[in-house]
Amino acid sequence: MNPTAIFINSFVLLFLIVSFFKDKSKTKNATKVALKSLLKMLPVVLIIVILIGLLLGLAPPETISKFIGEQSGWGGLLLIAILGTVAHIPSLLAFPIAASLLDSGAALTSVAVFITTLTMIGIVTLPLEIQLMGKKFALLRNGISFIIAILIALIMGAVI
Repeated sequence: MNPTAIFINSFVLLFLIVSFFKDKSKTKNATKVALKSLLKMLPVVLIIVILIGLLLGLAPPETISKFIGEQSGWGGLLLIAILGTVAHIPSLLAFPIAASLLDSGAALTSVAVFITTLTMIGIVTLPLEIQLMGKKFALLRNGISFIIAILIALIMGAVI
């Protein structure tokens, strides 16, 4: 386990212990809610991890590099941006997936646009957003977010 993970887990454990001594009942209830949430999310998380694992295991790095690597150009950038807008992956899983894509030859710009579109745009949640905020606003927000995600990725690719 890397030092960052050890630090974060130690930090959480410390405050869980502090919370337990401060109010045992609230801490137990909060822990139960967190475990129920984890169990609800676990099947989806496992399916996504398995699918990404299969994709990365079956597709050689040359294929990933070809489609979303440095030489893929605007086509690769748009392909991964669209994938990010359609995918409904929790952000917690997006970062390990991004690291795997980078290790497999994906361009930093492609991974950056994947993460930003994944977190900023929600095609899956668009019907709910339209219902709550109106069609014009929801479509405008998602369209502008798509353009901004590409700009962010291009800036990251140029700076890093």
